[in-house]
Amino acid sequence: MLSIFQFILYILLFIGGMTVMRTGLMNISGKIMKEWLLRFTSTSFKGLLFGILITVLLQSSSAVMILTVGFISAGLLSFPQSIGIILGTNIGTTATVEFLAYGTDEMIIPLLILGSIFILIPMTKARNIGLFFYGLGAIFLAMFGFEHLAAPLADSDAIRPLIANVNNSVLVSVIVGCILTAIIQSSTAMTGIAMGFMNANIVNLPAAIALMLGSNIGTCLDAYIASIGGGREAKLSVYAHIWLNVVGVLLFLPFTETFAKYMELLSLIPEKQLAHASVVFNIVVSLLVLPFAKPFAAFIENLHGNKR
Repeated sequence: MLSIFQFILYILLFIGGMTVMRTGLMNISGKIMKEWLLRFTSTSFKGLLFGILITVLLQSSSAVMILTVGFISAGLLSFPQSIGIILGTNIGTTATVEFLAYGTDEMIIPLLILGSIFILIPMTKARNIGLFFYGLGAIFLAMFGFEHLAAPLADSDAIRPLIANVNNSVLVSVIVGCILTAIIQSSTAMTGIAMGFMNANIVNLPAAIALMLGSNIGTCLDAYIASIGGGREAKLSVYAHIWLNVVGVLLFLPFTETFAKYMELLSLIPEKQLAHASVVFNIVVSLLVLPFAKPFAAFIENLHGNKR
């Protein structure tokens, strides 16, 4: 029970770190990003590029999706214009996962100290930079916690059967990843947990990839909640996001084992293998859909256009 309680605390620390880091980045670049989001969405390709850029800067696909839904609800963007942004957010969010894969435990204390120093400086920009460093330090501390709690959790009677099922069935892994991400509302946190368990040799790579695939579906919940009461086009944008992730997962799911073997060729480090898998999955799915952005938008409108 103590390990489970500590694990929950580390999840809260990870999400809190993401929120603090995102706040700093949003304060630094939020206004510029909003202007660009409105100006550079004339084509799906431009929308994709700026969706990537905005998501990398704001460190959250959910934040960008919620922002997009808000603009659609306000009549500043149309549903077809949002397709490129949706594709871009899925690619942009992988930058955070890649960054986590290259982090080390030695960075935790320096980042927390550096963040604290900048926060104490009586200048808005310095404080926002401090929030970024402090949040990043908290994220790496949570990752350290995931790794060191993985073994005690895996040995507990409550968790052991779940770990066994996750390792033996990619479908179970996808479902678990989806449910946990919907609960903790962060696909990055879910992937970070998977990295910690991989590094402790508790979860194998195919299972971790399946958890990551499930997290892509679970993260749609935030945007769906944001679309409630937002009007027809806002809901269409969210339905497009859900369809994109569900279909992408279904395309990759039968080839998870083969996919994992190719990822093992890219790196010997488990965290990097999973991070690269996230990048490849999201890039492939987004680029497959991009040439068919207009037909895809038409499909969503025909399927969900009458729903309120």
